[in-house]
Amino acid sequence: MIVVGLTGGIGSGKTTVAEKFKALGVPVYIADIEAKKLMNSSKIIKRKLKNLFGEDAYLNDELNKPFIAKKIFNNKDLLIKMNAIVHPKVGKHFERWLNKQTSPYVIKESAILFENNLQQQCDFIILVTAPKNIRISRLLKRDNTTKEKIEAIIDNQLSDQDKTKLSDFVITNTNIENTYKQVETLHKKLLKNDKKQKF
Repeated sequence: MIVVGLTGGIGSGKTTVAEKFKALGVPVYIADIEAKKLMNSSKIIKRKLKNLFGEDAYLNDELNKPFIAKKIFNNKDLLIKMNAIVHPKVGKHFERWLNKQTSPYVIKESAILFENNLQQQCDFIILVTAPKNIRISRLLKRDNTTKEKIEAIIDNQLSDQDKTKLSDFVITNTNIENTYKQVETLHKKLLKNDKKQKF
């Protein structure tokens, strides 16, 4: 089973690309969604997060997202500790999910693929990019946030330049039709090839 990592900075359009792969019949694992599910369902994760953040980490047995987001926003140490609790569980969950798949390849979408060294689990990596001004514009429409907060998040993430060096393919997501064409081209290549050969 070929595992294709899909990553990109905030606002680049990873979800749009992932949805197109899904529409083509490719199984897609969204790490962020699964992580949030596990943070709400795993007793071990809940206990450890409460130890890390305090009882306010959960409200009515549900993850208190605004509280956690505020805590980790400018605190890399807390973010690293939280990731150390959540990500090993997500990794095991992905392995179980992968064992159930029967398609030629699967997509594993993760915003922090490189930051967490998850590229080692992938045979190929697709990077989704878009100009910074477009990303900011998308996020201002999508989220209740400010330009300053978005720029702080972008500046905190590994740059597209660095990610490009580590990726096998780059999808430029500025025009939806063009993006879909790029996905379709990649899909055909991935169906033809195996993990022993690069394109």
